[in-house]
Amino acid sequence: MRRVAIYPGSFDPVHNGHLDLIQRASRSFETVIVALLENEAKCGLFSVPERLALLRETITQKNVRVDSFHGLLVDFMRERRSRIIIRGLRAVSDFEYEFQMAQMNRHLYPEVETLFMVPGEEYTFLSSRVVKEVARLKGDVSRLVPASVIRALEKKLA
Repeated sequence: MRRVAIYPGSFDPVHNGHLDLIQRASRSFETVIVALLENEAKCGLFSVPERLALLRETITQKNVRVDSFHGLLVDFMRERRSRIIIRGLRAVSDFEYEFQMAQMNRHLYPEVETLFMVPGEEYTFLSSRVVKEVARLKGDVSRLVPASVIRALEKKLA
């Protein structure tokens, strides 16, 4: 199998912590697929098409593709012929949930490996939820997200 890694998430919106992990993962794998989960039960600020557009606009690495999926991540991985999941760990509090997910994914797809990456120090506090909250309160998110996301947030929250 080619060395294809999947970086799944909701990316609502994509922020600099995501982009940091994408950039670093792109140096270690032939292909990285940023996989946007289409979760009908979760009502995001941005629609799936909007999030896909923001991801495509902000990702510059040639070996990184953007795609979306619904259902089980492991089914998407089999379709894309990947055995590697990339997940970010910002703090110890992320570990328990991510460990459970890694174990379940391995149970469903025994060949899968989950690789945990730690974001750059300047992004350890960063989450999409925090970005949206600061933006809703008219705070400065210019060092947290790319310019295209700032414009999209301003338009969405106007």
